[in-house]
Amino acid sequence: MTEPLSTGATIGILGGGQLGRMLAVAASRLGLRCHIFEPGANPPAEDVAHAVTRAAYEDDAALRAFASSVDVVTYEFENIPTSALDVIEAIVPIRPGRSALSTSQDRLTEKDFLTSLGLKTAPYADITDLASLHAALADFATPGILKTRRFGYDGKGQARIMTPDQAPQAFEDMAGAPALLEGFIDFTAEISVIAARGLDGSVACFDPGENVHDDGILRTTTVPAGLPAALRTDAMLLAARVLNALDYVGVLGVELFVTPGGLVVNEIAPRVHNSGHWTQNGCTIDQFEQHIRAIAGWPLGDGQRHANVRMENLIGDDMARLPSLAATPGAALHLYGKSETRPGRKMAHVNHVTPLT
Repeated sequence: MTEPLSTGATIGILGGGQLGRMLAVAASRLGLRCHIFEPGANPPAEDVAHAVTRAAYEDDAALRAFASSVDVVTYEFENIPTSALDVIEAIVPIRPGRSALSTSQDRLTEKDFLTSLGLKTAPYADITDLASLHAALADFATPGILKTRRFGYDGKGQARIMTPDQAPQAFEDMAGAPALLEGFIDFTAEISVIAARGLDGSVACFDPGENVHDDGILRTTTVPAGLPAALRTDAMLLAARVLNALDYVGVLGVELFVTPGGLVVNEIAPRVHNSGHWTQNGCTIDQFEQHIRAIAGWPLGDGQRHANVRMENLIGDDMARLPSLAATPGAALHLYGKSETRPGRKMAHVNHVTPLT
């Protein structure tokens, strides 16, 4: 096994958004430095990182210099060009590995992977043209959701099809991008499991959280979820199965639907995850430190929860509530340092913490 990173080692992070920011804060608590690679100006992670490289993912020279300055590379989002990963991996390890990225970057590949493990997903079909869309709708029956196979997040790159006559417009909305049709799932709750796997193959899971979305964007995650104990265990075992199948190193988010027939996998995210932010105030070792521990070859924390938490995303004009939230007992604020407030933009989150009962 690779030797664990020592204090003073440097972790490279691809992406400088709020997840990169919180990863850098967690690394600093362990005496590790972070070097951010980010094409955009004034990224949130810049405020807390040891070093920042501002360059495009197509800048091979900048990528080589970045990779040569760090001991391991990780990422805060999935949509990183393969060419950039090729340059980096020739110099330094990338954790989680490339197989996890390639699986999650394409919704069809992801669904095929999950079903190959014997896990349940929504009915799905590869859509190559309008005729294939009509054929799939006939198989599943409406409603359905047409999604781009790549580059979709927070409800973007999606079109709902409530009746067959909406199919042409939905197909046009994909703008020629490869697409996937998913059938609707009759579910009673949406949950997610944040789980981690270390370099030694050890696995640790946090309690499942119950999620509420609005217009495709996560609004709240509540822990404990309103689930029977057996179902909570099933969700964690399912997440561990995915981790082991990918030979994964790091933190993974698994989003699930709770249905009368059992758990159905919605999607996986090979990184720290918005629905795991509750761990910052509900656990001794949060998801960000857990990820740093995993990719650095350190022992994993056990993820045990010491409080009940409702995590609430602060989006756009929600920032006007900061004064009242700051005065609310049990409300732990986590601001991302973004200077511009826009509708639909995640600006911060607050963890509403109450004692275990």
